[in-house]
Amino acid sequence: MSLRRLTVATAVLAPALLTLPVSPAGALPLPLPVAEDAPGDHLTITVTDSGKFDGTHTLYCHPTGGTYSPAHAEDACAQLDGETRWGKDPFAPVRSDETCTMIYGGDARARVEGRWAGRPVKADFNRTNGCEMARWNTLSSLFENPKSTPKN
Repeated sequence: MSLRRLTVATAVLAPALLTLPVSPAGALPLPLPVAEDAPGDHLTITVTDSGKFDGTHTLYCHPTGGTYSPAHAEDACAQLDGETRWGKDPFAPVRSDETCTMIYGGDARARVEGRWAGRPVKADFNRTNGCEMARWNTLSSLFENPKSTPKN
C-alpha cells in the first residue's frame, strides 16, 4: 500500500470508526452514505466534442463509486493512483515552454473538478497538439468510455 493511500485511509477511517452506527448483538456496522463533501477522492468529469463519450460523469475513489461502471471506476482510480506521486500533479497543465509536436488529435475537450489526494482539482484537457494528447492519454480512463449515461 502506498504512503498516500495509507495516509488517506487513516485520515478517512479513523474518525469514521468512532461514529459508526452499530446494530444490536454486535453485528457489522451499517453502511455509510457517500456525501458530496465526504473525505476521499471525488471528481466530476465533463467531456465535450468527443462524440459518444460526451457528458458529465462522477468518479469517487477510496472508496470507488460514481456514475462509471464499477469495473471502469476501479480502472480509472487505479490509473490516477499510478500517476500520483510526491511532487507530481497528475492534473498539471502542459508547461508553456514545452516543445510539442503540431499533431491535431481532434476537438475533444474535458474539464475535471473536485478533490484528489486531499487537494482541489480544476483542470482542462484537450487534444490540440502532441503534448496535450499525451496528457489526455495519461488519464484516458477518465475521458474515454466512462460507460455512464451520455448527454443527449
